[in-house]
Amino acid sequence: MTTIPIRRARFLLVLAALLLTLASTPSAPAGASTVSPAGVAGGFGPSSRGAEVVAASQVADRQVDLSVRSPALGGRTVNVRLLTPDGWDPDDRSRHWPTLWLLHGCCGDYTSWTSRTDVARTDSLRDVLVVMPEAGWNGWYSDWWNYGQGDDPAWETFHTKELRLLLEHDWGASRNRVVAGLSMGGQGALMYAARHPGMFKAAAAYSGSVHPLLNDESVNRIMGFFAGEGNDPLKVWGDPVAQRDIWTAHDPFHLAKRLRSIPVYLSCGDGTTGPLDPPGTTSALEADFNRQNQALASELERQGAKHVTTHFYGPGTHGWAYWQRELHSSLPMLLHALRADG
Repeated sequence: MTTIPIRRARFLLVLAALLLTLASTPSAPAGASTVSPAGVAGGFGPSSRGAEVVAASQVADRQVDLSVRSPALGGRTVNVRLLTPDGWDPDDRSRHWPTLWLLHGCCGDYTSWTSRTDVARTDSLRDVLVVMPEAGWNGWYSDWWNYGQGDDPAWETFHTKELRLLLEHDWGASRNRVVAGLSMGGQGALMYAARHPGMFKAAAAYSGSVHPLLNDESVNRIMGFFAGEGNDPLKVWGDPVAQRDIWTAHDPFHLAKRLRSIPVYLSCGDGTTGPLDPPGTTSALEADFNRQNQALASELERQGAKHVTTHFYGPGTHGWAYWQRELHSSLPMLLHALRADG
């Protein structure tokens, strides 16, 4: 991967995109138009929205990584991977693409979806801009409480305000969006859809942490994740009793009423050995998340949600083979929501 400084970005990325296109794209038939992301440099420069792209890298066909400096993250620079649609050109400010946000799980990063699944080879996504943002090893798609002393890191603000506006203004994203995620990212997908009404037209969660307040086991498990990498677990949402209002505000079960108007897809295994697992593999984490998803599905029904699809497939653990399958299973619903308005 080559990182491109701002002052050299336009020339080098145009050249790289042209060479990549010539090497990987068959000759176009007469009358056809072959388009590469030659305008990738168009998004560079300070943004009135605070965040700014400081470098861009074309890492593969249709894959562009942006390095974004974020005030919400204390001025740190983090990466966002774009899987770009055919014909994408951010220099063309007249065209904006329907957008699928794909959120990674705990212990993953912005490269997880392209490195662990076939998303980059999925034909139904060739007319969609897929956004895969960094969310921290265990950032939990949240503006951290930090004992009330400030919310750095503020992952939710970075994603839903800074990055959203930056992509719409400079990188060809439209306001027509859907969101999906796995595990921690499944919680993030539902939480963002609920906490920001109208931002996403549909949401999908695969093996998601969707009701961390279900019981003591669920609370203790997520606190264990919060403590990862030597972190103070109380910095994220505070104490689950003393700061219960913060916990409920980040628990999709307690936000179910806000999800009842959009299509929602929930899937999870039960933690026992499934058809895509090595023999003898089990997962207490998946079993916990299965109970959480069952509880959320029941709450959505109680709240009158009309467009909920569940796939509680029984045997299966917490792994990528299942998440790739569930992405494909949910794509018809997600893409229908994107294209419903024509």
